[in-house]
Amino acid sequence: MNRIKEVLEEKGIKQVWLAEQLGKSFNTINGYVQNRTQPSLEVLFKIAKILNVEPKDLIKQVTQ
Repeated sequence: MNRIKEVLEEKGIKQVWLAEQLGKSFNTINGYVQNRTQPSLEVLFKIAKILNVEPKDLIKQVTQ
């Protein structure tokens, strides 16, 4: 699970903008945001750099 949706909302950034920055389709980004698919580690690090956050800030911690 990821926190991409929450970070985008916190920063007031639209999925379309992130898609353009990554060179990916809106549908791909929307899949990440809705947690239907997960980005590769490489893409996760790129997203973190673009959003100016630490990669760990994009990952939900699972508590048991």
